[in-house]
Amino acid sequence: MVLDIVKYGDPILTKRAQEVSEFDDELRKLVDNMFETMYGAPGVGLAAPQVGILKRLFVMDCSKNKTQKVVLINPVIEDEEGEQIGDEGCLSFPGIFLEVKRPQRVVVKANDIDGSSFTMDVMDLEARCVSHETDHLDGELFIQYLSPLKRDLTKRKIKKRIKQGDW
Repeated sequence: MVLDIVKYGDPILTKRAQEVSEFDDELRKLVDNMFETMYGAPGVGLAAPQVGILKRLFVMDCSKNKTQKVVLINPVIEDEEGEQIGDEGCLSFPGIFLEVKRPQRVVVKANDIDGSSFTMDVMDLEARCVSHETDHLDGELFIQYLSPLKRDLTKRKIKKRIKQGDW
């Protein structure tokens, strides 16, 4: 089932998500629905707060042919190195793409859908995605990486689109 994606302006996007403690069929269904929503949007990552659920989990698939589903539950970034600067979008900011600096490499520890612990060492787009989605779980948004001037301009652009009914 495709879920509604929460857009910028909703206060849930600025709240810290809670740890997942139950790895059950309800969680599996949520993850399946999140993948369906992410692919339909289309996007490469989607965090639970973006669908109105304050749980520490996100799904991602950065492959070109969309065959590498990854679920990260209760993720903790253990190491970051290097830097990359590039355009970044967000499903909660439809049509907005901003130049954001992120780490080139990220090492993240998380739980899988069964609750087993694993570690991922990712680079480039996957590192950007892990960093971006983990920020969502902490109530942080990618516009926070902009200079105050660019952030203000982006917010004004969004307010204009809201007024026009295009948000």
